[in-house]
Amino acid sequence: MTDAQSTEILSAPHALEYDYKRSVGPVLGRFFTELRDRQLVGSKTPDGRVHVPPMEYDPSTGAAVDEIVAVGPAGSVTSWCWVADPLRNHPLDRPFAFALIRLDGADTAMLHAVDSGDESKMSTGMRVVPRWSDTPTGSILDLACFEPEEG
Repeated sequence: MTDAQSTEILSAPHALEYDYKRSVGPVLGRFFTELRDRQLVGSKTPDGRVHVPPMEYDPSTGAAVDEIVAVGPAGSVTSWCWVADPLRNHPLDRPFAFALIRLDGADTAMLHAVDSGDESKMSTGMRVVPRWSDTPTGSILDLACFEPEEG
């Protein structure tokens, strides 16, 4: 073996991905159906708390939750981080924020993308509204992202 052969580095491309499908059940199924119809809903637990996305079981008691209520469509950003260089599978192909958004009428926040156009336009507490997909399919992608509320 020569010195050139012993220092040769072998490489192979590798993409680590976890593609999968799951059944969503009646509660998340309803959530996605409502998204397709451009509506936002949450589940109301016996103590009156509204969770978005909706949950099948009360996280405090484990009791089944069957009351679905309308929320939003606007909400407030409770926390966020800026994505300056989006990756291939990110929801937007330009810089954006991932944010926790508490929709009006909800007690919990949901994670989604906010297209503010610039990091300087993002702030905790800012009001946002949904931007809907042009081609609804009954998935989370029907809610393309949120954007700053006008005025």
